[in-house]
Amino acid sequence: MFTEQDLARFAARGIDRERVEEQVMNFRTGFPYLKIDRAAVVGDGIVRVDREKAQELAATYGRVVAEGLAVEKFVPASGAASRMFKELYEFVEGGDEAKSDAVERVLAGLERFAFYEDLVRLGGDRRDPKAVIAAIVEGDLAAGTGLGLGKRPKGLIKFHAYPSAGTEGEGTCGRTAMEEHLVEVALYGGKPARIHFTVSPEHMEDFKGRAAECVEALAAKYGVEYEISYSVQEPATDTVAVNPDNTPFRTEDGAILFRPGGHGALIENLGRIDADLIFIKTVDNVVPDHLKGDTVLYKKALGAVALELQQQIFSYLKRIDGAGAAVSAELAEEVRRFVEEKLCYRFPEGYVATVADLRRVLDRPVRVCGMVRNEGEPGGGPFWAETSMGVPGAVSLQIAESSQIDPDHRGRLMGGGTHFNPVDLVCAVRDFRGRKFDLARFVDRKTGFISEKSKDGRSLKAQELPGLWNGAMADWTTVFVEVPISTFAPVKTVVDLLREQHQ
Repeated sequence: MFTEQDLARFAARGIDRERVEEQVMNFRTGFPYLKIDRAAVVGDGIVRVDREKAQELAATYGRVVAEGLAVEKFVPASGAASRMFKELYEFVEGGDEAKSDAVERVLAGLERFAFYEDLVRLGGDRRDPKAVIAAIVEGDLAAGTGLGLGKRPKGLIKFHAYPSAGTEGEGTCGRTAMEEHLVEVALYGGKPARIHFTVSPEHMEDFKGRAAECVEALAAKYGVEYEISYSVQEPATDTVAVNPDNTPFRTEDGAILFRPGGHGALIENLGRIDADLIFIKTVDNVVPDHLKGDTVLYKKALGAVALELQQQIFSYLKRIDGAGAAVSAELAEEVRRFVEEKLCYRFPEGYVATVADLRRVLDRPVRVCGMVRNEGEPGGGPFWAETSMGVPGAVSLQIAESSQIDPDHRGRLMGGGTHFNPVDLVCAVRDFRGRKFDLARFVDRKTGFISEKSKDGRSLKAQELPGLWNGAMADWTTVFVEVPISTFAPVKTVVDLLREQHQ
Protein backbone atom coordinates (compact mmCIF):
# COMPACT_ATOMS: atom_id res chain seq x y z
CA MET A 1 0.00 0.00 0.00
CA PHE A 2 2.91 2.35 0.73
CA THR A 3 5.99 3.17 -1.31
CA GLU A 4 9.43 4.04 0.04
CA GLN A 5 8.65 7.65 -0.82
CA ASP A 6 5.45 7.42 1.23
CA LEU A 7 7.40 6.14 4.22
CA ALA A 8 9.90 8.98 3.90
CA ARG A 9 7.06 11.49 3.90
CA PHE A 10 5.51 9.84 6.97
CA ALA A 11 8.82 10.15 8.78
CA ALA A 12 9.13 13.81 7.80
CA ARG A 13 5.74 14.45 9.42
CA GLY A 14 6.61 12.43 12.50
CA ILE A 15 3.89 9.86 11.73
CA ASP A 16 4.44 6.16 12.32
CA ARG A 17 3.49 3.75 9.54
CA GLU A 18 1.46 1.77 12.06
CA ARG A 19 -0.63 4.84 12.88
CA VAL A 20 -1.45 5.37 9.17
CA GLU A 21 -2.40 1.71 8.77
CA GLU A 22 -4.64 2.01 11.85
CA GLN A 23 -6.37 5.05 10.33
CA VAL A 24 -6.94 3.28 6.99
CA MET A 25 -8.43 0.33 8.89
CA ASN A 26 -10.76 2.74 10.74
CA PHE A 27 -12.16 3.83 7.36
CA ARG A 28 -12.77 0.21 6.38
CA THR A 29 -14.38 -0.90 9.64
CA GLY A 30 -15.95 2.38 10.74
CA PHE A 31 -16.12 3.65 14.29
CA PRO A 32 -18.52 1.91 16.68
CA TYR A 33 -21.38 3.86 18.24
CA LEU A 34 -21.05 4.66 21.92
CA LYS A 35 -22.96 2.34 24.18
CA ILE A 36 -25.09 4.98 25.84
CA ASP A 37 -27.31 4.14 28.78
CA ARG A 38 -29.15 7.43 29.29
CA ALA A 39 -28.81 11.21 29.19
CA ALA A 40 -27.24 12.90 32.21
CA VAL A 41 -29.62 15.34 33.92
CA VAL A 42 -29.67 17.34 37.14
CA GLY A 43 -29.77 14.84 40.00
CA ASP A 44 -28.50 12.03 37.78
CA GLY A 45 -25.04 12.98 36.59
CA ILE A 46 -25.28 16.79 36.72
CA VAL A 47 -24.73 18.64 39.99
CA ARG A 48 -26.63 21.88 40.57
CA VAL A 49 -24.69 24.61 42.41
CA ASP A 50 -26.69 27.64 43.55
CA ARG A 51 -25.18 31.11 43.65
CA GLU A 52 -24.51 31.07 47.39
CA LYS A 53 -22.63 27.78 47.12
CA ALA A 54 -20.78 29.06 44.05
CA GLN A 55 -19.57 32.06 46.06
CA GLU A 56 -18.32 29.77 48.84
CA LEU A 57 -16.46 27.63 46.33
CA ALA A 58 -15.02 30.70 44.61
CA ALA A 59 -13.63 31.91 47.95
CA THR A 60 -12.00 28.50 48.50
CA TYR A 61 -10.49 28.64 45.02
CA GLY A 62 -9.14 32.14 45.67
CA ARG A 63 -7.37 31.01 48.84
CA VAL A 64 -5.69 28.06 47.11
CA VAL A 65 -4.56 30.17 44.14
CA ALA A 66 -3.13 32.78 46.51
CA GLU A 67 -1.03 30.00 48.05
CA GLY A 68 0.73 29.49 44.71
CA LEU A 69 -1.36 27.03 42.70
CA ALA A 70 -0.10 26.95 39.09
CA VAL A 71 -3.11 27.87 36.93
CA GLU A 72 -3.18 28.16 33.15
CA LYS A 73 -5.89 28.86 30.60
CA PHE A 74 -5.89 26.85 27.36
CA VAL A 75 -7.70 28.34 24.36
CA PRO A 76 -8.05 26.45 21.07
CA ALA A 77 -7.88 29.40 18.67
CA SER A 78 -6.79 28.02 15.32
CA GLY A 79 -10.25 27.99 13.79
CA ALA A 80 -10.74 30.24 10.75
CA ALA A 81 -13.69 32.60 10.58
CA SER A 82 -14.72 31.54 7.07
CA ARG A 83 -17.83 29.68 8.38
CA MET A 84 -18.70 32.70 10.49
CA PHE A 85 -19.11 34.73 7.30
CA LYS A 86 -20.47 31.96 5.03
CA GLU A 87 -23.72 33.76 4.09
CA LEU A 88 -21.89 37.01 3.49
CA TYR A 89 -19.56 35.27 1.05
CA GLU A 90 -22.54 33.73 -0.75
CA PHE A 91 -24.04 37.19 -1.22
CA VAL A 92 -20.80 38.66 -2.60
CA GLU A 93 -20.32 35.77 -4.99
CA GLY A 94 -23.99 35.49 -6.06
CA GLY A 95 -26.73 37.83 -7.15
CA ASP A 96 -29.42 39.60 -5.17
CA GLU A 97 -31.17 36.24 -4.76
CA ALA A 98 -28.34 35.30 -2.35
CA LYS A 99 -29.23 38.21 -0.06
CA SER A 100 -30.24 36.19 2.99
CA ASP A 101 -31.81 37.30 6.25
CA ALA A 102 -28.32 37.24 7.81
CA VAL A 103 -27.04 39.72 5.21
CA GLU A 104 -30.03 41.99 5.81
CA ARG A 105 -29.40 41.94 9.56
CA VAL A 106 -25.70 42.73 9.12
CA LEU A 107 -26.51 45.71 6.91
CA ALA A 108 -29.20 46.97 9.28
CA GLY A 109 -27.02 46.59 12.37
CA LEU A 110 -23.74 47.73 10.83
CA GLU A 111 -23.04 50.42 13.44
CA ARG A 112 -23.40 47.89 16.26
CA PHE A 113 -20.37 45.82 15.21
CA ALA A 114 -17.06 46.38 16.96
CA PHE A 115 -15.32 46.51 13.58
CA TYR A 116 -17.61 49.30 12.30
CA GLU A 117 -15.15 52.14 12.81
CA ASP A 118 -12.50 50.19 10.88
CA LEU A 119 -15.02 49.92 8.06
CA VAL A 120 -15.72 53.67 8.18
CA ARG A 121 -12.02 54.47 7.95
CA LEU A 122 -11.82 52.45 4.74
CA GLY A 123 -14.24 54.85 3.06
CA GLY A 124 -16.01 53.56 -0.02
CA ASP A 125 -19.63 53.63 -1.06
CA ARG A 126 -21.74 52.40 1.85
CA ARG A 127 -24.90 52.82 -0.22
CA ASP A 128 -23.99 49.71 -2.22
CA PRO A 129 -24.89 46.63 -0.10
CA LYS A 130 -22.63 44.28 -2.02
CA ALA A 131 -19.67 46.67 -1.75
CA VAL A 132 -20.18 46.97 2.01
CA ILE A 133 -20.37 43.21 2.56
CA ALA A 134 -17.38 42.64 0.28
CA ALA A 135 -15.39 45.19 2.29
CA ILE A 136 -16.13 43.21 5.47
CA VAL A 137 -15.08 39.77 4.28
CA GLU A 138 -12.53 40.49 1.56
CA GLY A 139 -9.44 42.65 0.99
CA ASP A 140 -6.62 43.59 3.34
CA LEU A 141 -6.88 46.20 6.09
CA ALA A 142 -3.21 47.18 5.95
CA ALA A 143 -3.54 47.85 2.22
CA GLY A 144 -6.83 49.68 2.70
CA THR A 145 -8.71 47.33 0.37
CA GLY A 146 -11.08 45.80 2.95
CA LEU A 147 -11.23 44.30 6.42
CA GLY A 148 -10.60 40.77 5.14
CA LEU A 149 -12.38 39.27 8.15
CA GLY A 150 -13.26 36.08 6.28
CA LYS A 151 -9.57 35.19 6.11
CA ARG A 152 -8.86 35.98 9.75
CA PRO A 153 -8.97 33.53 12.64
CA LYS A 154 -11.87 34.07 15.03
CA GLY A 155 -9.49 35.01 17.80
CA LEU A 156 -8.38 38.14 15.93
CA ILE A 157 -11.82 39.46 15.01
CA LYS A 158 -13.13 42.40 17.02
CA PHE A 159 -16.09 41.08 19.00
CA HIS A 160 -16.94 43.91 21.39
CA ALA A 161 -16.79 47.70 21.35
CA TYR A 162 -15.77 49.82 24.35
CA PRO A 163 -15.56 53.60 24.77
CA SER A 164 -12.17 54.90 23.71
CA ALA A 165 -9.95 56.16 26.52
CA GLY A 166 -10.17 59.90 26.98
CA THR A 167 -13.43 60.29 25.06
CA GLU A 168 -16.69 61.54 26.49
CA GLY A 169 -19.25 59.32 24.85
CA GLU A 170 -17.62 59.60 21.45
CA GLY A 171 -15.52 56.99 19.77
CA THR A 172 -15.06 53.31 20.50
CA CYS A 173 -12.30 50.76 20.37
CA GLY A 174 -12.81 47.16 19.46
CA ARG A 175 -11.58 44.26 21.54
CA THR A 176 -10.80 40.96 19.81
CA ALA A 177 -11.85 37.57 21.13
CA MET A 178 -8.22 36.93 22.06
CA GLU A 179 -8.14 40.09 24.17
CA GLU A 180 -11.35 39.09 25.96
CA HIS A 181 -9.62 35.86 26.99
CA LEU A 182 -6.67 37.88 28.30
CA VAL A 183 -9.08 39.91 30.43
CA GLU A 184 -10.81 36.77 31.71
CA VAL A 185 -7.63 35.06 32.84
CA ALA A 186 -6.59 38.22 34.68
CA LEU A 187 -9.80 37.92 36.72
CA TYR A 188 -9.47 34.31 37.86
CA GLY A 189 -5.98 33.10 36.96
CA GLY A 190 -2.95 33.00 39.20
CA LYS A 191 0.00 35.33 39.37
CA PRO A 192 1.33 35.50 36.77
CA ALA A 193 -1.79 35.16 34.62
CA ARG A 194 -0.84 32.31 32.28
CA ILE A 195 -2.65 31.66 29.01
CA HIS A 196 -1.91 29.40 26.04
CA PHE A 197 -3.37 29.73 22.55
CA THR A 198 -3.25 27.03 19.90
CA VAL A 199 -3.09 28.82 16.56
CA SER A 200 -2.57 28.09 12.89
CA PRO A 201 1.04 28.56 11.71
CA GLU A 202 0.01 31.19 9.15
CA HIS A 203 -1.56 33.34 11.89
CA MET A 204 1.11 32.94 14.56
CA GLU A 205 2.78 36.30 13.96
CA ASP A 206 -0.59 38.09 13.83
CA PHE A 207 -1.51 36.69 17.24
CA LYS A 208 1.82 37.65 18.74
CA GLY A 209 1.57 41.10 17.20
CA ARG A 210 -1.92 41.75 18.58
CA ALA A 211 -0.87 40.52 22.03
CA ALA A 212 2.15 42.83 22.00
CA GLU A 213 -0.12 45.79 21.16
CA CYS A 214 -2.51 45.26 24.06
CA VAL A 215 -0.81 43.30 26.83
CA GLU A 216 0.91 46.24 28.54
CA ALA A 217 -2.33 48.22 28.88
CA LEU A 218 -4.28 45.17 30.10
CA ALA A 219 -1.57 44.25 32.61
CA ALA A 220 -1.68 47.77 34.04
CA LYS A 221 -5.49 47.85 34.13
CA TYR A 222 -5.89 44.52 35.95
CA GLY A 223 -2.71 44.56 38.03
CA VAL A 224 -1.27 41.32 36.67
CA GLU A 225 1.70 40.07 34.76
CA TYR A 226 0.95 37.91 31.76
CA GLU A 227 2.69 34.80 30.53
CA ILE A 228 1.36 34.15 27.02
CA SER A 229 2.41 31.07 25.07
CA TYR A 230 1.42 29.55 21.76
CA SER A 231 1.55 26.25 19.93
CA VAL A 232 0.37 24.81 16.63
CA GLN A 233 -1.38 21.58 15.82
CA GLU A 234 1.50 19.24 15.09
CA PRO A 235 1.78 17.64 11.61
CA ALA A 236 2.20 14.31 13.38
CA THR A 237 -1.48 14.52 14.40
CA ASP A 238 -2.73 14.87 10.82
CA THR A 239 -4.82 11.99 9.51
CA VAL A 240 -4.72 10.22 6.17
CA ALA A 241 -7.48 10.81 3.60
CA VAL A 242 -8.86 7.99 1.48
CA ASN A 243 -10.83 7.51 -1.72
CA PRO A 244 -14.44 6.27 -1.56
CA ASP A 245 -13.05 2.71 -1.89
CA ASN A 246 -10.89 3.27 1.25
CA THR A 247 -7.55 3.32 -0.57
CA PRO A 248 -5.21 6.21 0.26
CA PHE A 249 -6.08 9.41 -1.58
CA ARG A 250 -3.16 10.66 -3.64
CA THR A 251 -2.62 14.17 -5.02
CA GLU A 252 -1.55 14.90 -8.59
CA ASP A 253 2.12 14.48 -7.64
CA GLY A 254 1.41 11.02 -6.19
CA ALA A 255 1.73 12.03 -2.53
CA ILE A 256 -0.72 10.63 0.00
CA LEU A 257 -2.98 13.40 1.28
CA PHE A 258 -3.05 14.19 4.99
CA ARG A 259 -5.55 16.53 6.63
CA PRO A 260 -5.71 18.15 10.09
CA GLY A 261 -7.10 15.70 12.62
CA GLY A 262 -9.59 18.11 14.26
CA HIS A 263 -9.51 19.60 17.75
CA GLY A 264 -8.93 16.18 19.27
CA ALA A 265 -5.34 16.52 18.09
CA LEU A 266 -4.92 19.25 20.70
CA ILE A 267 -4.75 16.64 23.50
CA GLU A 268 -1.06 16.54 22.52
CA ASN A 269 -0.75 20.31 23.07
CA LEU A 270 -2.68 20.10 26.33
CA GLY A 271 -0.37 17.37 27.53
CA ARG A 272 2.59 19.74 27.30
CA ILE A 273 1.05 22.40 29.56
CA ASP A 274 2.88 22.40 32.90
CA ALA A 275 0.24 23.52 35.39
CA ASP A 276 -1.70 22.18 38.37
CA LEU A 277 -5.07 23.32 37.04
CA ILE A 278 -5.91 24.04 33.40
CA PHE A 279 -9.03 25.92 32.29
CA ILE A 280 -10.23 25.21 28.74
CA LYS A 281 -12.60 27.43 26.80
CA THR A 282 -13.31 27.87 23.09
CA VAL A 283 -12.09 31.08 21.53
CA ASP A 284 -15.52 32.36 20.49
CA ASN A 285 -17.28 32.02 23.86
CA VAL A 286 -16.63 35.41 25.47
CA VAL A 287 -18.77 38.30 26.70
CA PRO A 288 -18.15 42.03 27.28
CA ASP A 289 -16.87 43.24 30.65
CA HIS A 290 -20.28 44.12 32.12
CA LEU A 291 -21.39 40.48 31.75
CA LYS A 292 -18.22 38.77 32.96
CA GLY A 293 -19.36 38.47 36.59
CA ASP A 294 -21.10 35.09 36.25
CA THR A 295 -18.35 33.75 34.00
CA VAL A 296 -15.63 34.53 36.54
CA LEU A 297 -17.67 33.39 39.57
CA TYR A 298 -18.48 29.99 38.11
CA LYS A 299 -14.98 29.54 36.69
CA LYS A 300 -13.66 29.81 40.23
CA ALA A 301 -16.41 27.54 41.56
CA LEU A 302 -15.59 24.82 39.00
CA GLY A 303 -11.92 25.14 39.92
CA ALA A 304 -12.74 24.59 43.60
CA VAL A 305 -14.86 21.53 42.80
CA ALA A 306 -11.92 20.05 40.86
CA LEU A 307 -9.48 20.78 43.69
CA GLU A 308 -11.73 19.32 46.38
CA LEU A 309 -12.28 16.12 44.37
CA GLN A 310 -8.56 15.86 43.69
CA GLN A 311 -7.73 16.30 47.36
CA GLN A 312 -10.08 13.48 48.35
CA ILE A 313 -8.76 11.24 45.54
CA PHE A 314 -5.18 11.81 46.68
CA SER A 315 -6.13 11.00 50.27
CA TYR A 316 -7.66 7.66 49.27
CA LEU A 317 -4.73 6.72 47.01
CA LYS A 318 -2.26 7.41 49.81
CA ARG A 319 -4.32 5.32 52.24
CA ILE A 320 -4.59 2.45 49.75
CA ASP A 321 -0.88 2.46 48.92
CA GLY A 322 0.00 2.84 52.59
CA ALA A 323 -2.04 -0.22 53.49
CA GLY A 324 -0.52 -2.34 50.72
CA ALA A 325 -2.10 -5.79 50.63
CA ALA A 326 -3.92 -5.12 53.91
CA VAL A 327 -6.62 -2.73 52.63
CA SER A 328 -9.60 -3.22 54.92
CA ALA A 329 -13.06 -4.12 53.68
CA GLU A 330 -14.33 -0.92 55.32
CA LEU A 331 -11.87 1.28 53.36
CA ALA A 332 -12.62 -0.55 50.10
CA GLU A 333 -16.36 0.00 50.59
CA GLU A 334 -15.82 3.68 51.47
CA VAL A 335 -13.74 4.20 48.32
CA ARG A 336 -16.32 2.39 46.18
CA ARG A 337 -19.10 4.70 47.42
CA PHE A 338 -16.92 7.74 46.70
CA VAL A 339 -16.08 6.46 43.20
CA GLU A 340 -19.71 5.82 42.34
CA GLU A 341 -21.34 8.81 44.04
CA LYS A 342 -18.76 11.58 43.59
CA LEU A 343 -16.68 10.47 40.61
CA CYS A 344 -19.72 9.19 38.69
CA TYR A 345 -18.20 5.82 37.80
CA ARG A 346 -20.71 2.99 38.25
CA PHE A 347 -19.59 -0.63 38.31
CA PRO A 348 -21.91 -3.24 36.76
CA GLU A 349 -24.67 -4.48 39.07
CA GLY A 350 -23.41 -7.32 41.20
CA TYR A 351 -19.75 -6.70 40.31
CA VAL A 352 -17.32 -6.95 43.23
CA ALA A 353 -14.73 -4.25 42.61
CA THR A 354 -11.21 -5.18 43.58
CA VAL A 355 -8.78 -2.76 45.19
CA ALA A 356 -6.95 -2.68 41.85
CA ASP A 357 -10.23 -1.68 40.13
CA LEU A 358 -10.80 1.12 42.62
CA ARG A 359 -7.24 2.32 42.42
CA ARG A 360 -7.36 2.51 38.63
CA VAL A 361 -10.52 4.63 38.70
CA LEU A 362 -8.99 6.97 41.27
CA ASP A 363 -5.64 7.41 39.53
CA ARG A 364 -6.80 9.38 36.47
CA PRO A 365 -6.93 13.01 35.34
CA VAL A 366 -9.99 14.89 36.55
CA ARG A 367 -12.18 17.24 34.53
CA VAL A 368 -15.04 19.29 35.88
CA CYS A 369 -17.33 20.52 33.12
CA GLY A 370 -19.60 23.54 33.26
CA MET A 371 -22.90 22.56 31.62
CA VAL A 372 -25.67 24.90 30.46
CA ARG A 373 -29.23 24.04 29.54
CA ASN A 374 -29.67 23.47 25.84
CA GLU A 375 -31.71 26.29 24.33
CA GLY A 376 -31.64 24.94 20.79
CA GLU A 377 -27.94 25.21 19.94
CA PRO A 378 -26.70 22.40 17.68
CA GLY A 379 -24.23 19.95 19.16
CA GLY A 380 -23.84 17.05 21.54
CA GLY A 381 -24.47 16.70 25.22
CA PRO A 382 -23.81 14.79 28.46
CA PHE A 383 -24.60 11.09 28.82
CA TRP A 384 -24.00 8.03 30.94
CA ALA A 385 -22.13 5.61 28.67
CA GLU A 386 -20.28 2.33 28.99
CA THR A 387 -16.59 2.80 29.57
CA SER A 388 -14.16 1.85 26.83
CA MET A 389 -11.43 1.09 29.35
CA GLY A 390 -11.41 -0.51 32.73
CA VAL A 391 -14.19 -2.80 33.91
CA PRO A 392 -16.43 -4.02 31.02
CA GLY A 393 -20.01 -2.90 31.50
CA ALA A 394 -19.20 -0.06 33.87
CA VAL A 395 -20.72 3.32 33.00
CA SER A 396 -19.30 6.81 33.42
CA LEU A 397 -20.08 10.32 32.30
CA GLN A 398 -19.20 11.20 28.71
CA ILE A 399 -19.77 13.98 26.19
CA ALA A 400 -21.19 12.57 22.98
CA GLU A 401 -21.95 14.12 19.61
CA SER A 402 -25.07 13.02 17.76
CA SER A 403 -22.94 11.19 15.16
CA GLN A 404 -21.60 8.93 17.94
CA ILE A 405 -25.09 7.71 18.84
CA ASP A 406 -26.83 4.83 17.06
CA PRO A 407 -29.49 6.39 14.77
CA ASP A 408 -32.00 3.80 15.99
CA HIS A 409 -31.77 5.26 19.51
CA ARG A 410 -30.60 8.81 18.76
CA GLY A 411 -33.99 10.48 18.99
CA ARG A 412 -34.88 8.90 22.33
CA LEU A 413 -31.49 9.50 23.94
CA MET A 414 -30.99 13.05 22.75
CA GLY A 415 -34.64 13.85 23.41
CA GLY A 416 -34.10 12.92 27.05
CA GLY A 417 -31.21 15.35 27.38
CA THR A 418 -31.51 18.79 28.92
CA HIS A 419 -27.99 20.17 28.65
CA PHE A 420 -25.43 21.11 26.02
CA ASN A 421 -21.74 20.39 25.41
CA PRO A 422 -19.52 21.80 28.18
CA VAL A 423 -18.96 25.55 27.99
CA ASP A 424 -16.02 25.37 30.40
CA LEU A 425 -13.64 22.63 31.42
CA VAL A 426 -11.35 22.65 34.44
CA CYS A 427 -8.68 19.97 34.31
CA ALA A 428 -6.60 18.63 37.19
CA VAL A 429 -3.79 16.79 35.44
CA ARG A 430 -1.29 15.74 38.13
CA ASP A 431 -1.26 12.45 40.02
CA PHE A 432 -1.01 12.15 43.79
CA ARG A 433 2.79 12.11 43.56
CA GLY A 434 2.76 15.45 41.74
CA ARG A 435 3.64 14.01 38.34
CA LYS A 436 1.87 15.08 35.17
CA PHE A 437 -0.40 12.38 33.72
CA ASP A 438 0.43 11.06 30.25
CA LEU A 439 -2.86 12.20 28.70
CA ALA A 440 -2.44 9.96 25.65
CA ARG A 441 -3.11 6.94 27.92
CA PHE A 442 -6.68 8.07 28.51
CA VAL A 443 -7.80 8.52 24.88
CA ASP A 444 -10.39 6.14 23.39
CA ARG A 445 -9.11 5.90 19.83
CA LYS A 446 -12.31 4.20 18.67
CA THR A 447 -14.32 7.40 19.00
CA GLY A 448 -13.16 9.26 15.90
CA PHE A 449 -15.33 10.71 13.14
CA ILE A 450 -15.47 10.04 9.39
CA SER A 451 -16.79 12.70 7.04
CA GLU A 452 -17.11 13.17 3.29
CA LYS A 453 -15.03 15.93 1.69
CA SER A 454 -13.58 16.74 -1.71
CA LYS A 455 -10.33 18.03 -3.18
CA ASP A 456 -9.73 19.28 -6.71
CA GLY A 457 -13.20 18.05 -7.64
CA ARG A 458 -12.55 14.51 -6.37
CA SER A 459 -14.50 12.91 -3.53
CA LEU A 460 -12.63 11.73 -0.47
CA LYS A 461 -13.23 10.56 3.07
CA ALA A 462 -11.57 12.35 5.97
CA GLN A 463 -11.01 11.21 9.53
CA GLU A 464 -11.05 13.30 12.67
CA LEU A 465 -9.36 12.14 15.82
CA PRO A 466 -11.43 11.63 18.98
CA GLY A 467 -12.71 15.09 19.94
CA LEU A 468 -10.89 16.99 22.67
CA TRP A 469 -13.78 16.77 25.15
CA ASN A 470 -15.21 13.58 23.63
CA GLY A 471 -13.03 10.54 23.07
CA ALA A 472 -9.74 12.30 23.82
CA MET A 473 -10.89 12.54 27.45
CA ALA A 474 -12.99 9.37 27.47
CA ASP A 475 -11.12 7.75 30.34
CA TRP A 476 -10.84 10.83 32.56
CA THR A 477 -12.81 11.18 35.75
CA THR A 478 -15.65 13.43 34.63
CA VAL A 479 -18.00 15.53 36.75
CA PHE A 480 -20.75 17.76 35.34
CA VAL A 481 -21.80 20.96 37.14
CA GLU A 482 -24.68 23.14 35.95
CA VAL A 483 -23.72 26.76 35.27
CA PRO A 484 -25.93 29.71 34.23
CA ILE A 485 -26.74 30.27 30.57
CA SER A 486 -25.10 33.71 30.95
CA THR A 487 -21.71 31.96 30.77
CA PHE A 488 -22.45 30.71 27.25
CA ALA A 489 -22.36 33.18 24.37
CA PRO A 490 -20.72 31.47 21.38
CA VAL A 491 -20.20 33.33 18.12
CA LYS A 492 -20.82 30.85 15.32
CA THR A 493 -21.98 33.39 12.71
CA VAL A 494 -21.36 37.12 12.40
CA VAL A 495 -25.03 37.76 13.24
CA ASP A 496 -24.39 36.32 16.74
CA LEU A 497 -22.40 39.50 17.47
CA LEU A 498 -25.69 41.42 17.29
CA ARG A 499 -27.13 39.42 20.19
CA GLU A 500 -27.72 41.33 23.42
CA GLN A 501 -24.91 39.50 25.25
CA HIS A 502 -22.33 40.87 22.80
CA GLN A 503 -23.48 44.48 22.95
